[in-house]
Amino acid sequence: MEQAIGAVLPLAVAVALSPFPVVAVILVLGSSRARTSGPAFAVGWVAGLTALSALVVLLAADAEDPSSSTATGVGWVELVLGVGLLVLAARKWQQRPGPGEEVEMPGWMAGIDDVAPGRALVLGLALGGVNPKNIALTVAAAASIAETGVSGGELVVAVGVYVVLASATVLGAVGAHLVLGERAAAGLASVREVMTRHNAVIVMVVLLVFGAKLIGDGLADIAR
Repeated sequence: MEQAIGAVLPLAVAVALSPFPVVAVILVLGSSRARTSGPAFAVGWVAGLTALSALVVLLAADAEDPSSSTATGVGWVELVLGVGLLVLAARKWQQRPGPGEEVEMPGWMAGIDDVAPGRALVLGLALGGVNPKNIALTVAAAASIAETGVSGGELVVAVGVYVVLASATVLGAVGAHLVLGERAAAGLASVREVMTRHNAVIVMVVLLVFGAKLIGDGLADIAR
């Protein structure tokens, strides 16, 4: 189990450092409904990421069997996703704002600073469960877990550790707001500013590093 947890640690950190979920939850926490919408967003995020992780782990459950068609299938999925991440990394780098240019935020963030709890829950579900970067990184994490051969309770623990660590930034922001209230506002605003300003660089580095990892893992699984 220790090997499985060790394999997913860097992938969980990559998910946790994704700027958009962090910026989104901080915007939600800046609204007048923060005490209800913030936890709703966090619940949605964890539920979405848990469902995604469980689905991918089930699909990759026999990936450690060299004769398994699923192992080869997972390898091809990893390879395709890895190439896709490298393409996205190149695009992110080309689209980065120039010196002095204002960072343009996605249209779906409009009005998020006054979102109702129900919409916050749905937004968390979407960002946690159907975010393309989360899907790619969770595929890599599931394959890494499957290759260690863990099962039963150990498999549940490994997936749980991945989900908790990948949710650390979102849960940490919500927890800080609930415990510290307005005292956390300045710190959260600073985090949002840094994440927003350096979004392109952060995302590009994450996509580049883990795109290369997915390609390597995919080629290894296909060759077995």
